[in-house]
Amino acid sequence: MSESLQRDSAVLVHFTLKLEDGSTAESTRANGKPALFRLGDGSLSAALEQALLGLTAGETKQFTLAPEEAFGSVSPDLIQYFSRRDFIDAGEPEVGAIMLSTGMGGSEMLGVIREVSGDSITVDFNHPLAGHRVQFDIEVLDINPALEVNDANPVG
Repeated sequence: MSESLQRDSAVLVHFTLKLEDGSTAESTRANGKPALFRLGDGSLSAALEQALLGLTAGETKQFTLAPEEAFGSVSPDLIQYFSRRDFIDAGEPEVGAIMLSTGMGGSEMLGVIREVSGDSITVDFNHPLAGHRVQFDIEVLDINPALEVNDANPVG
């Protein structure tokens, strides 16, 4: 029996992520570069990990996750309002532009400028896919793949 994905497995996958309207939000197939994830490290939602458990190399699976199971619901607390003077060094703010801000504790957060009105700039720090149902089409390429060792940085 071939190895199947377990709670601490590393997995190399190709995936396509689609929104409810059928548009593709992200695809590793489009750029030809598969993604490597480690289950249990907190980088994937619990629901996504649950959908992957038990899959084997070569297997494909299609499933849909609700917003709260994928990228979360839109949080009003992550929509912030800034003054135009906060953007003096960054230039003229434009709707749709992505900005980097330092949050509490020093963590960096990406935000999208949603509105520019007079002296007020509205920036949304929610994940761009927050609030969306998403459909995953996943193909497992390898489980616990042997990773290439970087010879330029030997251990020792």
